[in-house]
Amino acid sequence: MRLFIAIPLSQSFRDSLITVQNEWFNRGIRGNYSSEENLHITLAFIGEFPDPDLVLDALSSVSFSPVPIELSGIGSFGDLWWAGISGPPDLEAVSRRIRRVLSENGIPFDRKRFNPHITLLRKASAARIPAVEIPQASMEVESIVLFRSDRGKSGMIYTELGRVVCET
Repeated sequence: MRLFIAIPLSQSFRDSLITVQNEWFNRGIRGNYSSEENLHITLAFIGEFPDPDLVLDALSSVSFSPVPIELSGIGSFGDLWWAGISGPPDLEAVSRRIRRVLSENGIPFDRKRFNPHITLLRKASAARIPAVEIPQASMEVESIVLFRSDRGKSGMIYTELGRVVCET
């Protein structure tokens, strides 16, 4: 099964991102927009792995305090458009702890450098991102989630398999 570890977003954070997507759509930008329920920040992409319980057991040893984050800018990786996140030092530390515990438990993961972002649009029909006002959004990261990813008729379906809550 295809797995990844991510930060679920608050409703107000998702609402701000949907506002940006709607603005692009209303300007005629087409492509594969991320659905509201799939918006997240990936901390570690595991990919195909048969034992989610092993991953959840490993994650249970990761402790972290609440991490404040804010929506910060828009960018792209070619035709993939994303929203940036500020507040990364604490977020990067959480990602490092997760990746270390995965490695210690023999769980493979994508070792690309952590770049905190939220994918908003894939296969954008425009070559350049139009200027849009980015609504302010902030939240406290209070949990991390292990998700399963399955391809559905209308795109990807993410299913929560387990959650680790921060220490308060």
